[in-house]
Amino acid sequence: MIKKKKITYISDISEENRNNGDESKLKSFKEKFKQCQKDKEEYLTQAQRARADLINYRKRQEEKIIPGIVAIGQVSLIHNLVLPVLDSLESGAKKSEDIKQIKDQISDILIKNKIKEIEAIGERFNPEFHEAVELVESKEKSGIVVEEVQKGYTFDNKVLRPSKVKISK
Repeated sequence: MIKKKKITYISDISEENRNNGDESKLKSFKEKFKQCQKDKEEYLTQAQRARADLINYRKRQEEKIIPGIVAIGQVSLIHNLVLPVLDSLESGAKKSEDIKQIKDQISDILIKNKIKEIEAIGERFNPEFHEAVELVESKEKSGIVVEEVQKGYTFDNKVLRPSKVKISK
């Protein structure tokens, strides 16, 4: 059989029992209770600070990462869609004034979005910006770009597509 133990509450303790040592137990209990409340407040404060730090960290990371992701999306779109169309317009601009105007409009939009053409003709060959497709005889010094086969572009000072060039021997 299980013995049932009677639970006594602090308010049930009579004056006589308090004088017999229960008073010291009561004080000890009250001190422990106060300490537990202080600890609880401290832990709650630490948890709130940790949560606020996490929220701030996430915001900082989003501010850093999102522009990078947007830039990657822009580069991909420009590289796969805009540059091939611009190349086609470039060749058609020689035949039609209307196509030249469209090509110029697209070029202006690219410039506004930090996309610039790589200067090639007359420049010294630079493998960071140029891709050599042929060596040709020329009056120029050796290593000078004499003809541009395909225009190259930079985006925010990074090579988006190198210029395909012919260089002098």
